[in-house]
Amino acid sequence: MTWNENGGRLGEEFFTPGSSSFTEFLAAHRPELLSTRRVLPDGVRAAPDQVPHGTTVLALSYRDGVLIAGDRRATMGNLIAQRDLEKVHPADDHTAVAFAGTVGLALDMVKLYQVELTHFEKIEGVAMTLDGKARRLAGMIRQNLGQAMQGLAVVPLLTGYDPSAPEGERGRIFSFDIAGGLYEKTGFHAEGSGSPYARGALKKLFRKGLDRREAALAALQALWDAADDDSATGGPDINRRIFPIVSVITEDGFERLSEPETEALSREMVEQRSNRPDGPNATP
Repeated sequence: MTWNENGGRLGEEFFTPGSSSFTEFLAAHRPELLSTRRVLPDGVRAAPDQVPHGTTVLALSYRDGVLIAGDRRATMGNLIAQRDLEKVHPADDHTAVAFAGTVGLALDMVKLYQVELTHFEKIEGVAMTLDGKARRLAGMIRQNLGQAMQGLAVVPLLTGYDPSAPEGERGRIFSFDIAGGLYEKTGFHAEGSGSPYARGALKKLFRKGLDRREAALAALQALWDAADDDSATGGPDINRRIFPIVSVITEDGFERLSEPETEALSREMVEQRSNRPDGPNATP
């Protein structure tokens, strides 16, 4: 016999065969627990200067897999709401998600997505494919459409290592729009308010076959360019020792670069910028 936390027997819904989706289970039986389903009252719109927003995140493929990174700043209008926000999170062993947009909803969505992937694997006995993970995240974003239209949008960036893909193409990148549209990107991509500048930098710096160090430096250079032109994006904060989050996903799984490694690369990049403010030239 299985008992719930209040000492009573679990309801029949826990023993009835159904979908392997945790969010679908909650939507059917406890929809009030899904933050993505809560819509503001009619006529009410969230004030942009009252809700913290995360800004620039990016990803690029490299020789061993895929790298995903993000700055640390969250803003409320023209105020800095947080200087050390973590926008890059592992979703499972070979998948990571970063976000731009409404911080509170984004963090809830990330946690729910992590549970969704774990729940699927426990129910089905196998891990979800990377394409399936992308479609499942798109569905979760679609559930948030009502709040997105009221000013509480979340725009994630999904990366993963796909062992079934051809050699050299196993690091994959997926972007989404606020309605749950799903788009696979080739090589690199960025989201958030500083993304136009980050993408411009990556267009210049990206090339196939980058090693991990070169990819990390390219990501840091792109975030610097984003911070240089977008006040909502934060660059490396040397005095406070707050540096971007940089993580990689390879055949061995998800790995966040250590704080000393990220600091050393950031300081190297800042030193380069002191001699060349516009950044490095494109590699022939």
